[in-house]
Amino acid sequence: MNKRYTYLWPSVLALAIALGIFIGGKLHFNDSPEKLFTTNSKKDKLNRLIDYIDFEYVDDIDTDSIVDVTVNDILDKLDPHSVYISKEQMAAVEENMKGDFVGIGIRFNKFRDTVTVVRAIENGPSDKKGIQSGDKILMADGDTLFGKRIPNSLLISKLKGKNGTRVRLKIFRKSENKIFDIVVKRDLVPIRSVEAKYMLSGKLGYLKINRFAESTFNEFKKALWSLEKKGAEKLVLDLRDNPGGYLGIAEKMADEFLEAGKLILFTKNKKGKISKAYATNSGSFENKPVYVLINERSASASEIIAGALQDNDVGTIVGRRSFGKGLVQREMDLGDGSAVRLTVSRYYTPTGRSIQRPYENGHEDYYQKFMARYHSGELVSVDSIKVADSLKFVTPKGKVVYGGGGIIPDVFVPIGTLDEERVESLDSSGYFSDFIFRFLELDRSRFANYPQNEFVDEYQVDDIIFERFIDYLLNRNMKMDFYANERKIKTYLKANLAEQLYSPDLAAQLKSTHDRMLEKVLELDRIAAEQQIIDRIPATD
Repeated sequence: MNKRYTYLWPSVLALAIALGIFIGGKLHFNDSPEKLFTTNSKKDKLNRLIDYIDFEYVDDIDTDSIVDVTVNDILDKLDPHSVYISKEQMAAVEENMKGDFVGIGIRFNKFRDTVTVVRAIENGPSDKKGIQSGDKILMADGDTLFGKRIPNSLLISKLKGKNGTRVRLKIFRKSENKIFDIVVKRDLVPIRSVEAKYMLSGKLGYLKINRFAESTFNEFKKALWSLEKKGAEKLVLDLRDNPGGYLGIAEKMADEFLEAGKLILFTKNKKGKISKAYATNSGSFENKPVYVLINERSASASEIIAGALQDNDVGTIVGRRSFGKGLVQREMDLGDGSAVRLTVSRYYTPTGRSIQRPYENGHEDYYQKFMARYHSGELVSVDSIKVADSLKFVTPKGKVVYGGGGIIPDVFVPIGTLDEERVESLDSSGYFSDFIFRFLELDRSRFANYPQNEFVDEYQVDDIIFERFIDYLLNRNMKMDFYANERKIKTYLKANLAEQLYSPDLAAQLKSTHDRMLEKVLELDRIAAEQQIIDRIPATD
């Protein structure tokens, strides 16, 4: 493996095989075998200590765990984004970053001890076989899937498998009161990077990206093309809460908005070697208005795109200061199924600024300082963001930008009230989705033939459902001023209904009516349109 990453990874994953770090790191730095395996007193010391414990210590000890602790200490002395990925973690990590997995293509809940389909993924194996929302999967290849003690990991292992293999499912369909068998052929199932796409207004398209995986650019291109077919001449690219991913994917996406020859970014390694990435002539959305949304959880590859556009005076960056990660990792195989992602270079935006936050005082201080943003006032007022004149840079058109800790947007939008943020947190944590799933399980028939356009225009979440949701949250010790936020809560309940009945795109569109950043974008777009009209009016004496 030799892939470059710009991925925000929790520091708790900092585990490794000690000797493997040294060897694995060098295997990708063009050292000769002779140099790699020469005697090294530091490596010898670790080897001898582990051997002594293995062969001489009075009790049996899992030396792998000792090595993990040792290397955890080593990585703690490095930057917060150099991490170890264990053999057990690798499958999930590779699946997430590849952008697909092999399975039957369903979202499910374990409802009353039974696997119940929330939604079959569109055009996936189960969807093609006619599996419906609400179907209960009782057995897979003769193995029982219902019962209190069956963990989710076991359920998933029964439904996943090798590409092309078949699994016989026994299904109960409540709406028809029947049990039947169906054979589903496992296939590649996409993990969506394009979380939502829709037309925000007549000519303004909206597209949300949740990470930068191998499949992300192709998804992005297809989504952008579909929006252009619907009349999109302007775009909102939503990178909020996007932690990053592959550097190369971010470069390709930035290229879509930049003219040929424009610098996207450059990287510098330990030896001072500089590598530059330039835009090509393949961009399909050049010279068109684009609004990029970022917030305090937008990191890494998200910041590369925001920085590339901002430094080239393209588009408008809207939101709050991004996370501040300007380091590039490369994945290095350790030979036993595990790997290390080691920081190998820093990246810089076109004006030459590094947006990496300081980490000299250790990992704990690094993340504590990030959390301090919630208390310093910078999420409420742009004036509370501390900047240093020494880190001031100027774009070709004279706009002042700053390095040293994230991308500061061109247009600042403050965070919502505590209760507004709590509603969104409850949504992202799955409480709305789980409640709606349970609500639908009571009687799905009422929505069986509900046209989507009628649902959007006519359906209203009534007070009975609202009160049930309050009880649902109170029973889970969730408290807030529900009635002061009734309108937003009802909208989110309707949006989650829309997602389970129709599509994630419709859900996102419904939620947009309570989105402060999108409200600001619409305001900016309206002002820009009015200015264009004024500019077209002929001057008179």
